[in-house]
Amino acid sequence: MNTKAAEELPAVSVIMPVLNEERHLRTAVLRILEQDYAGDVEVVIALGPSTDRTDEIAAALVAEDPRVRTVPNPTGRTPAGLNAAIRGSHHPIVVRVDGHGLLTPGYIDTAVRLLGAMEAANVGGVMHAEGESEWEKAVAAAMTSRIGVGNAAFHTGGLAGPAETVYLGVFRREVLEQQGGYNEEFVRAQDWELNYRIRQDGGLIWFTPQLRVTYRPRPSVRALARQYKDYGRWRRVVTRYHRGSVNLRYLAPPAALLACVAGLVLGAAVHPVFLAVPGGYVLGILGGSVVEGRGLSARARLQLPVALATMHMSWGFGFLTSPRKLARRVIASKRPEPMAPRAERA
Repeated sequence: MNTKAAEELPAVSVIMPVLNEERHLRTAVLRILEQDYAGDVEVVIALGPSTDRTDEIAAALVAEDPRVRTVPNPTGRTPAGLNAAIRGSHHPIVVRVDGHGLLTPGYIDTAVRLLGAMEAANVGGVMHAEGESEWEKAVAAAMTSRIGVGNAAFHTGGLAGPAETVYLGVFRREVLEQQGGYNEEFVRAQDWELNYRIRQDGGLIWFTPQLRVTYRPRPSVRALARQYKDYGRWRRVVTRYHRGSVNLRYLAPPAALLACVAGLVLGAAVHPVFLAVPGGYVLGILGGSVVEGRGLSARARLQLPVALATMHMSWGFGFLTSPRKLARRVIASKRPEPMAPRAERA
């Protein structure tokens, strides 16, 4: 390692909230430790109450490499784990990585360079979904297509530039400390909510397709439906908590769900012509699957329409049924207090 280069580059803390991640945790941590970055790197894993071998794997990683350590996250909630890892870390640059996220080569080096060059508060890139099973490959195709997730650049790619939010993120520590970290009331959508606060305070969120994190999709229809129902539910909370933050992309899935349900009911009760609405949706999904399924195996192509419909309908259902009392509870909570700087925590 070039000692002079290492001294000039800021040290980096990688924070990982994990819960039941035995399948991917070791690979995720090794991808971090193998990054070609000349500065110092530490990995802080926030351990939730897992019921699989996650804790055992984490303990082995700590024993193998002094750069890795763990902190407890008794609630198991992602934002609480992120804050625990932030408080337990030390370096001026903070990189968020999930237990099933795999950094691509050069990720940290590129992100640190862009933070300085763009004078950004947070930089991030593409959530590159990549499946292992045929079902996961179908979900990955759905999650990286416009018909699946709309025009979200961190899913589908795009030109570098300012963004509302990015996948995971690489932050300046002082920004996280000033914002009080993640709002722990947001079980989901905590990234978007934090980035909204940063933007409201004048900070720049920078997206670049140069940064890619390999993401492993949910392994079953049920798990995918639960994931996207939670996404929709908590996105509704965000729109109630931060008035004016909604956009048309968020309204598309609930609108599609309502239109399909109304078409089915009216088609059965009034006239079959109304069945054209859900029929049109099905045809759109099938047509989109033909385009987006190119390159997939025959089995994955057959499962792609199921993945797309599951994502749309589950997200829409979660958005429409998100209880007001959940938003009221979040609204009643205080904005996170600024975190103590590193010197005060030492």
